[in-house]
Amino acid sequence: MPGIDQVLAQAMGIPGVLGAGLIDWTSGLTLGTAGQAPNGDHEAAAADTAEVVQAVARNATFDTTGAAAPALEDLIITAAGSYHLIRFVHTAFDSQTYLYLWLDRAQANLAVARIRLRDLAAGLVAS
Repeated sequence: MPGIDQVLAQAMGIPGVLGAGLIDWTSGLTLGTAGQAPNGDHEAAAADTAEVVQAVARNATFDTTGAAAPALEDLIITAAGSYHLIRFVHTAFDSQTYLYLWLDRAQANLAVARIRLRDLAAGLVAS
């Protein structure tokens, strides 16, 4: 089963990916990163995306832990020239982590990226 570094290395193989990270959304801290980051700062990107996730978790009727309510699987943020894809990592524990991809909009296939990221998140849970 792959660890964090292996999962992030595999994420970098997804067409159009510029950077990837595994992030704790309660603190906004990175647990691992690979590739580039928006504005060249993985920590700032982690903090920014964690704020989005926290806002969604506070205001949504979805459950981010995969428990009783419908589980929130991923978030897609579309920006000029890029996609930001956030995939929640659901575990038997109360996991509060997500995988984050920064994608070049001209080169990425969003559907392929979502499928591959789903599989990578499942691989993290199995390890």
